[in-house]
Amino acid sequence: MTDPDRDLPEPAQPPPWAGGTTDDPTGPERRSILVALTFVVILAGAAIFAAGFSLGLRQGTPGSGDALGAFIAAWRAIGDEYVGEVDEERLVQGAIRGLFDALGDDYSSYLPPAEYDEGLDDLDGQFEGIGAVVRSETADGADCEPLGETCFLIVEEPVPGAPAEKAGILPRDRFLAVDDVSVDGQTTEEVISRVRGPRGTEVRLTILRGTDELEIVVVRDVIRSDEVREEILADGQVGLVRIDGFSGSAEADFRETLTRLLDGGVRGLIIDLRDDPGGYVDAATGIASELIASGPILWEEDASGRQTATNASGSGQATDPSLPVVVLVNGGTASASEILAGALQDTGRATIVGETTFGKGTVQQWRLLPGENGGYRLSVAKWLTPARRWIHRVGIAPDVVVPAASSGATGDPQLERALAIVEEALGSGASPEPAGSPVASPSPRPS
Repeated sequence: MTDPDRDLPEPAQPPPWAGGTTDDPTGPERRSILVALTFVVILAGAAIFAAGFSLGLRQGTPGSGDALGAFIAAWRAIGDEYVGEVDEERLVQGAIRGLFDALGDDYSSYLPPAEYDEGLDDLDGQFEGIGAVVRSETADGADCEPLGETCFLIVEEPVPGAPAEKAGILPRDRFLAVDDVSVDGQTTEEVISRVRGPRGTEVRLTILRGTDELEIVVVRDVIRSDEVREEILADGQVGLVRIDGFSGSAEADFRETLTRLLDGGVRGLIIDLRDDPGGYVDAATGIASELIASGPILWEEDASGRQTATNASGSGQATDPSLPVVVLVNGGTASASEILAGALQDTGRATIVGETTFGKGTVQQWRLLPGENGGYRLSVAKWLTPARRWIHRVGIAPDVVVPAASSGATGDPQLERALAIVEEALGSGASPEPAGSPVASPSPRPS
């Protein structure tokens, strides 16, 4: 039914975007954001990978006259001839969704108002939810949508100290239902929207753990991302910095962590980007600038093929090559974290250790649509490494391939190898193995 307070077209009128300009109001409530996405999300909020700048839409007519006329004719036929009730808002949103679905791009989509607002909230690194990192996957580990008999929503890990962990949710738990409503047929984001909610409220989760079906009630809370963590290794000689994401505060947190480590006397760094789904692109370039003295950190290529470089700031604390740096990566290292790894590899500033990364090499624009119609994310650019490599669906191959520990094994062979490389460089006074050195074995393909 039509909401009388809404300014919606009559069914027999053309849809609101049929003609006119592509102008979109901008400002605090109408802003554009560029993001890069993978399928890894946090139930406290989608893990969104954003750039800190915006690109304007290309001007032009939304299709040929015949195609647009056919669309308007269909719109009018529904309004004039359909025997049932017409929900004009659903028609508008469904049509917009169809445009983006027809692109066949996993990273371009329409977002209804609630999902769009939640996505923007996630960029602040603070959410109201249960705090569990999840992903949708098939039995062989491939990404998938929607959820169903062959596509499962799996917990990768609960956020430490968050309600999910306190309620007993474990890695590899599979979501079956939320508040007694099955997740089958829904997208991951739709399930996230149902799991999220105001602080202090409860959500009932039906979980499959092995062969056991469990009911777990979780009390939602505010989830604050602790994305940059540090540890001292090798008797104070090596600093380990774990980056779990690139939210708006990640660059400042990394800078403070780096200052603390250097003031404490560390002489080498290990940066752990394993299973880091990404974040703000400008956070990645800002962190890279702390380690790279000069030159491009990445290139962006727009739809016209024009390439634009983002250069190092020249004011980094740890650009001296006598300070060895090793970066840990795996198949979960994606998007903005790949920007950092690729920049450090191409400039020879760090040795990359681990397994081939995810391979996410596009940038998405998030933009709010006029009215109360939500917004969209649209792939508007490729990002390239300093050497102008496009790693999309290929990933970044490590300089030193070290498989992860097998299931049930103890220890962390990737971290152990990284530490050995740094200690060797400190002992010899030389930098670690340069980017491009021979790998130990063929690199696995990203899943």
